[in-house]
Amino acid sequence: MTWLSPERLWLLAAVAALAVAYVVLQRRRSRYAVRFTNLKLLDRVAPARPQWRRHVPAGLFLAMLALLVVGFARPQSEVQVPRERATVLVAVDVSRSMLATDVDPDRLTAAKAAAREFVADLPEQFNVGLVGFAGTASVFVPPVTDRAAVDVGIDRLAEGTAGRAGTAIGDAIATSLEAIRTLDATAGEDVPPARVVVLSDGANTAGQDPAEAATQATELGVPVDAISFGTENGTIGGSALGGGGGGGNQPVPVDGQTLQAVADATGGNYFEAGSAEELRSAYADIGSSVGYETETQDVSARFIGIGLLFAALAALASMFWFARLP
Repeated sequence: MTWLSPERLWLLAAVAALAVAYVVLQRRRSRYAVRFTNLKLLDRVAPARPQWRRHVPAGLFLAMLALLVVGFARPQSEVQVPRERATVLVAVDVSRSMLATDVDPDRLTAAKAAAREFVADLPEQFNVGLVGFAGTASVFVPPVTDRAAVDVGIDRLAEGTAGRAGTAIGDAIATSLEAIRTLDATAGEDVPPARVVVLSDGANTAGQDPAEAATQATELGVPVDAISFGTENGTIGGSALGGGGGGGNQPVPVDGQTLQAVADATGGNYFEAGSAEELRSAYADIGSSVGYETETQDVSARFIGIGLLFAALAALASMFWFARLP
């Protein structure tokens, strides 16, 4: 925390002096009370009360003064605020390997649930788009602020909804970048602050070279966060392969090398998630950084507001505990 007028904090010394004076006066009152020999009269003029109560109003008053002094010194704090036109593209792998059940109930279902939570936690003013990809990539939802539309798009994610078999990570990134460049009439020349989040379980096997897509993202200043989702023990059965239930199981171990290379090249973050819980944690880490910028803001109102609250509490304590009724 910084201060625009730090010299005003010296006024806290006056508050401290008042606190010392209050303690000294209370001790002096105690000595005078001991000299009172008529105990019956003393009990009538100064009936017994819980000792701590009589100090509460003074304590609240001193706290109020301290808070007002701090507010008077004009404190400033760095806060994260959503950036204007902030845009997030979520790209989800819907290839056949995402049907592996090494993650309960399967990789794709868990990925959809985590993506839905991620989108729900983003600020309402963020534009969010959705891309599904397998052998090709398609925009399921263009960047919008309508979260209901994104939820519908996530529901539509399914194996076979993004073209032929394969894993086109490069196409997913390129398609996301194109959605960002066409966000509004000025996005082509003035690219909005954006981020692409790619989730996949394998290496690139189709479409554009991910390295080329990463270069495009770097040129636009769009980081790509990548999540490698699944375990080494993933398999898909004959039905998932389209073999009518025969043919046994095919291993589909997770492979995150391509995703890590893309994230490193674009200045994004790379995560490995082998469970639904780890996936939610990865999305949470991404959500805490996307679309924000750090600003220094005057926070003196916070201290002044709390100080006024303490003043009101001090007044109420005095009225209810020490007011003399006729």
